Amino acid sequence: MRDLEDKFENEVILRAERIRDSQPKVDLPSRPPPKLHIHKQCCSHQAEDSCSSSSDSSDEDDDDNDDDEWIEELNKKKKHPFRLHEELWYNDPGEMNAGPLCRCSIKSKKTGIRHNKYPGEEAISACDPESNNSNKLYHYKISMSPPTNFLTKCPSIIDYDNHEYIFEGYSLFSHSKLENIPVCKVIRFNIEYSIQIVEQELLQNFTVRSLDLFCKFLFTEILELVDIDWKGPGDSEHCNRYHLMPRFARSLPENGKEILSMNEVLNYLLRSSKPMVDETMLKQVQDYDANDWQNIVDDVRGMVVTYPGMKPCSLRIDQLDRSHGEDFEDDGSVYPLIIHFGIRPAQLSYAGDPNYQKLWKQFVKFKHLLNSKPKILFTDKQKLQQKEDQLNELRLKNTMKREVTVEISAKGFVRTGIKSDITQHTMLIPVLLDHLRFHNALTKLEKDIQYNFQDRGLLQLALTHTSYKVKYGTNTDHARNSLSNCGMRQLEYGDRKIHFQHTRKRGINILINIMSRMGNKEEMLSEIPHNERLEFLGDAVVEFISSVHLFFMFPWLEEGGLTSYRTALVQNQHLAVLAKNLHLDEYMLYAHGPDLCHESDLKHAMANCFEALMGALFLDGGIEVTDRIFSNTLFGDSDELLQTWKEIPLHPLQEDEPNGDRHWIESSPALQKLLKFEEITGIQFDHIRLLARAFTVRSVGYNNLTLGHNQRLEFLGDTVLQLVASEYLFKHFPDHHEGHLSLLRSSLVNNRTQSIVSDDLGMSDHIIHAETRGESIDMKTKEKADLLEAFIGGLYVDKGLTYCRVFCHVCFFPRLQDFIKNQVWNDPKSQLQQCCLTLRDLDGGEPDIPIYKMIESIGPTNTRRYKVAVYFKGERLATGTGHSIQQAEMAAAHNSLKERSELFPILAHQKRFLERKYKSIENQRR
Repeated sequence: MRDLEDKFENEVILRAERIRDSQPKVDLPSRPPPKLHIHKQCCSHQAEDSCSSSSDSSDEDDDDNDDDEWIEELNKKKKHPFRLHEELWYNDPGEMNAGPLCRCSIKSKKTGIRHNKYPGEEAISACDPESNNSNKLYHYKISMSPPTNFLTKCPSIIDYDNHEYIFEGYSLFSHSKLENIPVCKVIRFNIEYSIQIVEQELLQNFTVRSLDLFCKFLFTEILELVDIDWKGPGDSEHCNRYHLMPRFARSLPENGKEILSMNEVLNYLLRSSKPMVDETMLKQVQDYDANDWQNIVDDVRGMVVTYPGMKPCSLRIDQLDRSHGEDFEDDGSVYPLIIHFGIRPAQLSYAGDPNYQKLWKQFVKFKHLLNSKPKILFTDKQKLQQKEDQLNELRLKNTMKREVTVEISAKGFVRTGIKSDITQHTMLIPVLLDHLRFHNALTKLEKDIQYNFQDRGLLQLALTHTSYKVKYGTNTDHARNSLSNCGMRQLEYGDRKIHFQHTRKRGINILINIMSRMGNKEEMLSEIPHNERLEFLGDAVVEFISSVHLFFMFPWLEEGGLTSYRTALVQNQHLAVLAKNLHLDEYMLYAHGPDLCHESDLKHAMANCFEALMGALFLDGGIEVTDRIFSNTLFGDSDELLQTWKEIPLHPLQEDEPNGDRHWIESSPALQKLLKFEEITGIQFDHIRLLARAFTVRSVGYNNLTLGHNQRLEFLGDTVLQLVASEYLFKHFPDHHEGHLSLLRSSLVNNRTQSIVSDDLGMSDHIIHAETRGESIDMKTKEKADLLEAFIGGLYVDKGLTYCRVFCHVCFFPRLQDFIKNQVWNDPKSQLQQCCLTLRDLDGGEPDIPIYKMIESIGPTNTRRYKVAVYFKGERLATGTGHSIQQAEMAAAHNSLKERSELFPILAHQKRFLERKYKSIENQRR
């Protein structure tokens, strides 16, 4: 075996190194120092649409500079003296087609998953190269699904012992046991692939050296994936973190399977390593009849051949042409032409052309605005057609086409025995390796927080920034070049919508579409691939934990003081510090670009990541686990503070009567009155004085029955309601992004909804108030809402979170269906602004938005009414009145939508869309 390995290394792997060493040194122009990127503050979400149009002109100069840079880089690559063909692109370490892979600072390059720095990763001691190291390695079969674009009509086959062994994928050998690894998912060719590892009994028919030689040959020499990090922090004396073995298999009876040994695989590759066309056979090949020549073509079609020392060195054969050959020999024979159908890099085709991109954006924007116009003129249609014609003209230019045909002489090429099906499998391996290394790093994070996730996918999701996308697991341009040069020619593509169906969230039509969805009766996982939803839930979790601790720790502190303390704990600046304590910046997955280069952006992302982590912990382990980890992160460096924070005392009313206080009922008419409310709700309090305190308004002085009023319980109840509502919406509305969930939650827990629930339960009839105010009280909406929140706070103190969940499931969540149907989440001011944005001018520029002006105020201060007019493009739309300016503006917006609906065709479109959708839902139910 050792002799075979030596021969393979010398004849196949070192062959290319020897040729490169013999070539003259290539001196390419030096690269200028990188330019300093000036950070630009991003617009708020509310103003994104308006900012984008105004910033177009300012971005054009920067785009022109970037264009000049990558054109210069591409020209450098074109001038390489050993370039195989002008339409074939090659890979250099640390380089993309258009410049350096990483432009980060030296400091930034020292940390971060994007720089291949995985926390807790250590160098691995070298294995015995001439052994299978069965006492050290764990064996896993790599399974990829669906099989689309992996199965070919002519797969890679090795004939051995009168049997055919067909390539079916890879086995992976790990130095540590791979446990709790979620499925690795990646979108390729508009299809979502799932990569799983299944543990199997260790194979015996290999040596570690044979595996490493095969990987070096395929990954480095043939596919030129030179940026894959095999050893992590190790060097040449250490072992690869993972070893890969190609599985050439044949089926056996009773579902058995035989895997060909590595010595036979290496023998096959050695036998296959011969000139593409033998020089001594050239004359004979020219004389072959059509059938013999077709047999030769069929034998090599789809095979990867290599030209050692050239850039790129390998390509796939799609056809052979002997009638238009080049490189004539002395005897008149000629080498046939290799025909290869490739794809240009995006930067050199219409997809990367700045003019095309600019025209495409203008076309899409113009088409969208036309759909929102009350009446489309003939001139508008002409302009749209003109823009479309310009796009088609650019697409059809020869210099802009993505598909190219390469014709190159077969002279100097060597067969490899590898076909494109092996390439297709191989190009997904780097994605899996990154996935495994990341989850190995998460083991350290779990150790640091002293909790092991049951669902590791939740932890991965919590650390995934919105900018991150799973791509190739290595240099993106390297992977694309290798796929174009050596991958399958005819691929099956899925629907392009898969790229944005779970990520796109901008636009009024998308907003209406998502917000019209009723949610699921059962809990469902979301397909949204980043941490915004977990951040939405985690925000409520952090606020809840902070509120509970503060509420019990400071029983004398009023609501305003509690709110101030809580604000200090949950503000982003402080959460970013907690995230830094956990080193979350070292685990975060985010795009390798300028997104988080600025310190303020990174801190904001870290704060969001910490909230998402708390949300993931809450879903995986419950509130107790989340509370423990949050507390340890908050005060982990001080045992005294941590102990004080964790030791939550009982409520004063519970301390007064540890075993319950229902015996007070006999002597208290106020408590006797509350028995009827307990009967209505079906909840019997252990400490009924907590219920009494929840119904005690502020005007009531200190008394022995309740020991105070209900404002502190109102503070607690508000955060309990926020948490329960957030949890329900997160689990039952999987298609909604963070903003959509926030809109639903605000409609569910606002003062109006709470006051309605309060009225339904007759809470006003059981209120405890000062005797001077009489028996009946005319309560405002806000007062009723506060009363309900106080009750929920008292319910939590007495019964815990489970009872609060049940209460909300009965009294709040059934109302969601009506809120969604009636678009309660969309207040009139927001809806009017959305409608106005659809009417922006077709020539671009700043969009017009509605402007509100107070035109009159009537009455004394305590009963004053305001009158507000709303204007759009200088025209008054309507007026509205209210007890506050905000109410008057809402009324004016509502009247505008009602009285001037002919100005906003989008309203009619939304109405028709919702009617069709809900009619379809009703028909399905029937």
